Amino acid sequence: MSANGPTPASPTAGQPLGWQARKSASTRLQIIEAALRCFIDLGYFRTTTAVVASNAGLSRGAMLHHFPTRADVVRAAVEHLHAKRLRAFRTAVEGLPSGGNRLHGALEAYWEQANHPMYAVFLELSVAARTDPELAAILEPAEAAFERELRRTSMELFPEWRDLGENFDLGFDLLISVMDGCAVSFLKHRDRAPKRRVLRYLEARLDELARSPDHRAQT
Repeated sequence: MSANGPTPASPTAGQPLGWQARKSASTRLQIIEAALRCFIDLGYFRTTTAVVASNAGLSRGAMLHHFPTRADVVRAAVEHLHAKRLRAFRTAVEGLPSGGNRLHGALEAYWEQANHPMYAVFLELSVAARTDPELAAILEPAEAAFERELRRTSMELFPEWRDLGENFDLGFDLLISVMDGCAVSFLKHRDRAPKRRVLRYLEARLDELARSPDHRAQT
């Protein structure tokens, strides 16, 4: 013991400084990914902390050490998935060849996300949040933050849209609405063919907005 109190414990031999923090972060990620698998396989309502712990290969006590409540797991899973979606979208658009139809490529990238099983989970969470105040308190700010970041990322990746004013806002809102609608329709009918026609129509309308004067000037 030092004159100023207990001597801080040194890292275990062979373990670099920060090892425990990295181990904790790895375990949290393990739990989050297990929760996402459970959302896909079982749905939101059947995903309990005990089920997530089992899927993660941990004891329930070990999981509760990192996420004391089910709401904590849901919040972390939603934030993690939003971050993954944004990274995937950015990577897909940045990988498009210059001079090509970048709008087409961006729509295809977002379309792939809308057809992913996790998109159905978001739709399920949105419906459940209607009568679940705790879930709504998690989902609403997370969705708003995701859309703000997606809007900012889109503006950054498509600098040619920066001066479109209201047309950019209209195009962005149209994109989100159509993609959500197509995702719901696919869940009902399991047929992508009609949605591809809608996607092509959406691309044509967005291209028109990019080429036309500010929408406010037309009203």
